[in-house]
Amino acid sequence: MPKISFITLGCKLNYAETSTYERGFVRKGFQVVPPKDEADVYLINTCSVTEHSDKKSRNLIRKMHRTNPDAVIVVTGCSAQLRRSEIEKIEGVSLVFGATEKSAVVDTVTEYVLNGRTAPIPDTGGKEETALPCKNRPAARDTVFPAYSSGERTRSFLKVQDGCDYKCAYCTVPYARGESRNIPIAEAVLQAREIAASGIKEIVLTGVNTGDFGRTTGETFLDLLKGLNGVEGIERYRISSIEPNLLTEETVDWIASGTKFLPHFHIPLQSGSDTILKAMGRRYDTAAFSSKIRYIREKMEKPGMPEVFFGIDVIAGFPGETDSLFEETYRFLEQDIRPAFIHIFPYSRRPGTPAATMSGQVQDRIKTERVERLEELCARLHEDFLKANIGLHGKVLFESSEKGGMMSGYTENYIRIERPYDPELAGRICDVII
Repeated sequence: MPKISFITLGCKLNYAETSTYERGFVRKGFQVVPPKDEADVYLINTCSVTEHSDKKSRNLIRKMHRTNPDAVIVVTGCSAQLRRSEIEKIEGVSLVFGATEKSAVVDTVTEYVLNGRTAPIPDTGGKEETALPCKNRPAARDTVFPAYSSGERTRSFLKVQDGCDYKCAYCTVPYARGESRNIPIAEAVLQAREIAASGIKEIVLTGVNTGDFGRTTGETFLDLLKGLNGVEGIERYRISSIEPNLLTEETVDWIASGTKFLPHFHIPLQSGSDTILKAMGRRYDTAAFSSKIRYIREKMEKPGMPEVFFGIDVIAGFPGETDSLFEETYRFLEQDIRPAFIHIFPYSRRPGTPAATMSGQVQDRIKTERVERLEELCARLHEDFLKANIGLHGKVLFESSEKGGMMSGYTENYIRIERPYDPELAGRICDVII
């Protein structure tokens, strides 16, 4: 029985796909072992969102080869798509799978391993996209690799969409993931039922551009939410990330009407300066963003009930971001939006993207300073958010793990709650006063 180990970098979408690979290999008879153990096969699911992500992916490949020089090393994910020829040259790499090849991973690797590495490797049409030509995007609209994460008792990440048709100036994801496409609602419901059958109570919807759901099936994102809401056994849903222009008032109204979808929104802002938003190629301005946040709060925040959690993505140091334009972002976050959490990313120059050749590239030292200021703001805003919820009623889904005699779980609005360990509460949703 071959031993296989999985290592995942990057987003929750990658984790969902790795879990799906894992279930496939288990069905084929492989034994899953942790990365620290010596395995016959290492599958590394890579990330390429920043230069650091690419470097980390390459270093992990080399580390696994040192751990067991005789092992089969399989590389998939975004870095495998965008830097294919570079990865194929790394010592120890046996197989590389790009964006169009996910469905072939389990069968191809199994045949390769069980036939003593002599089985022919099928040509699945993978193309390296280092130059990032839009005309050669790596995935067609009519294909998507269904996936969901497993192995956790309380929640699962369900992939409902892949790819992106947006052309933000800084981003390589459309070239790594292809065009926007989705699974049908009927398939998403079937997978949610599988997840429910395993005892999991909460699902997080994930995708590259989740709110763009429906491109390939003619369905709508709201129809997806309504279909999933009826799945028995699943008690809570979260939306992992959604563009502000795709989160419609109709969707907000429906969520607020009393559904299984929680008051927890992860919404990318990227900049609080209209000048920078335009340069980035974003599809909204600060007025539209602010209006959407206010609308959600008005619809979903009730007296005595937990406040809405907003997680906001921000890029620091985009080309052309002067000190004054950065201050616009800082003030917009501090005074207007006041999110519960800020996900902060220093701008990373990605070859082949429009932003890479823009004038006004910001020095790394200045990026670091701006990141530090935003981190301080995030800590302050998050503390204010927690204080505002103290004394309110919440519902916590407690996890089964024990640490130092304590157990923990999250409220509807993503506040982490700890209490003395009680095995009777594991995997249950409990009423608490925060």
